[in-house]
Amino acid sequence: MKILVLGSGGREHALAWKIAASPLVEKLWCAPGNAGIARDAECVPIDIADHAAVIDFCKRNAVDFVVVGPDAAIAAGVVDDLNAAGFKAFGPTRAAGRLESSKNFTKALCRANNIPTAAYEHFTDAEQAKAYIRKQGAPIVVKADGLAAGKGVVVAMTEAEALAAVDMMFGGAFGASGAEVVVEEFMQGEEASFFALCDGEHALELATAQDHKRAFDGDEGPNTGGMGAYSPAPVMTEAMCARVMDEMIRPTLRALKAMGTPYKGVIFAGIMVTKDGPKLVEYNARFGDPECQVLMLRMMSDIVPALLACADGQLKNFNLRWFDDAALTVIMATKGYPGDYGRGSVIGGLDEAAKVEGVEIFHAGTAAKDGRIVANGGRVLNVCALGRNVTEAQARAYQAVDRINWPEGFCRRDIGWQAVAREKAKA
Repeated sequence: MKILVLGSGGREHALAWKIAASPLVEKLWCAPGNAGIARDAECVPIDIADHAAVIDFCKRNAVDFVVVGPDAAIAAGVVDDLNAAGFKAFGPTRAAGRLESSKNFTKALCRANNIPTAAYEHFTDAEQAKAYIRKQGAPIVVKADGLAAGKGVVVAMTEAEALAAVDMMFGGAFGASGAEVVVEEFMQGEEASFFALCDGEHALELATAQDHKRAFDGDEGPNTGGMGAYSPAPVMTEAMCARVMDEMIRPTLRALKAMGTPYKGVIFAGIMVTKDGPKLVEYNARFGDPECQVLMLRMMSDIVPALLACADGQLKNFNLRWFDDAALTVIMATKGYPGDYGRGSVIGGLDEAAKVEGVEIFHAGTAAKDGRIVANGGRVLNVCALGRNVTEAQARAYQAVDRINWPEGFCRRDIGWQAVAREKAKA
């Protein structure tokens, strides 16, 4: 098969790496890709926001299957346009992808279908949102309705912080994505990431993970797109996963099918495990980044037939096998992220870092320049490792991090701390 992956981040590198290992793949491209992806696929300089250019490439190269990585491409309807041009694609349509591109759409769907989630209200007016916040009090959560690169959520511990978040969002910090906001109750518990492949009617449960959103150690600092992750998430027991499938995933698929917008692709549920059981924080309409990286490391089966089964509506009798090992990834970012950061700093030591047992390095914001790897974004590298448990995977990942020579970069040093603490308590 000839396959095209759309995207340029760590998620897309992990997908390209896994897809490239499939014996079904004759040729693999990635648009636009990055310096690391170039080792696993041929990178092509296409602006994936230009759907006509993507379709033209598919026609000229007889592409059999397109795998869509980023949320923005799904929200822009690239799957719809590819399908209309006669190309098979992995990912939801624009309408089904509203699960991620509109917080209000998802909250309303949850309310209508008794899916457990935080109580909320939706606002198009800043003063009304502020009045609601003053009435409810803090802590409280303020979310931009649309896509904001993982940064459109403010968990406000004080009323003043919540009011400032409303001003910030309606003030244009996230453009059109912040023109509407959802204000939610603050949920107490442990958060985890749950994934399932969907074919419009059936869902296949994947592995779980836990992300670290805050920029700095101890879960301090601003929210980011994610500073690291590990899999599996111990809080997501077999019983908890069964509840998520029964109480969230399957009702969501039934609701979307009934709307005439069946969901095909991966559905990523952010889960808060509360004293009352699992509640939905939000849905994402694509593989998480950095969660995808740890899932791909742990997946034993060939991923390509699974992705095809989603597009073809053939998941009913499908299964996947997983390695028992734990996987962990540490994000190395350019200093200044998630705020302003520079580009072009040289990164050394990657080959030495990759020699650590169990380590795989996925590139996110990198470029090749004069034979060297340089930083070309905020989140730049995903230093990943497998281990018998999270403690071992963590040790290997940080051993590799310490071999990388990049003074302009930084990372958290506590990725996986909750799982490591659990493992030490059991020892």
